Amino acid sequence: MKKLFLLLFLSSVVFVHAQDKKEQPKSQIVEASCGQCQFKMKGQGCDLAVRIDGKTYFVDGTSIDSHGDAHANDGFCAAVRKAEVVGNIVKNRFIATSFKLLPEKK
Repeated sequence: MKKLFLLLFLSSVVFVHAQDKKEQPKSQIVEASCGQCQFKMKGQGCDLAVRIDGKTYFVDGTSIDSHGDAHANDGFCAAVRKAEVVGNIVKNRFIATSFKLLPEKK
């Protein structure tokens, strides 16, 4: 009986560790701004976009107005800002699971 219990315990441990581990997206610092006003992307109106490794992507998961007045002096339509983001690029769009606008350096 002890051998059977030990065998079941060891096999359950092996199955738990054998499962595929999904890699969690890591946070990164990117440039964020209005895609149309600052990054010269084609679109309708003002939409939030990020620049990652020199390539720009519109953002899903947050909006341009969720981070202050886009048309203020330090807003996304007037300035390129830094943001700490977590997410993935899917079909040429950045799907944000986290988006934190960083304070401007003075």
